[in-house]
Amino acid sequence: MKPGKRDKKINILIQGKELSELKRHAELMVEAFGLDRRIENYQGKRPVGLYRWDLDCLIDVIDIALDDPDEYADKGSLEYKALSDLHDRLKKEYQRNFEQ
Repeated sequence: MKPGKRDKKINILIQGKELSELKRHAELMVEAFGLDRRIENYQGKRPVGLYRWDLDCLIDVIDIALDDPDEYADKGSLEYKALSDLHDRLKKEYQRNFEQ
């Protein structure tokens, strides 16, 4: 999907454990028009620009991953916490920018 002139781009910095956990689930983003490659190539040094549909996809992918008992059997693990924190941040950004 190509952004239009009125589409809003949100810049979000994702680093450390949040980024490594997100990259573990990039294969779930295959149908997202290159978002999977963007996440795989993202190094976390600068904010990544995401549009509404990118945030939709990331939130959905993280929801699926967090609910998978094979991936996160221990809900108290650092990995689960990092991905859960990222999920909360993305949802807040989405609500702040697109739900008025």
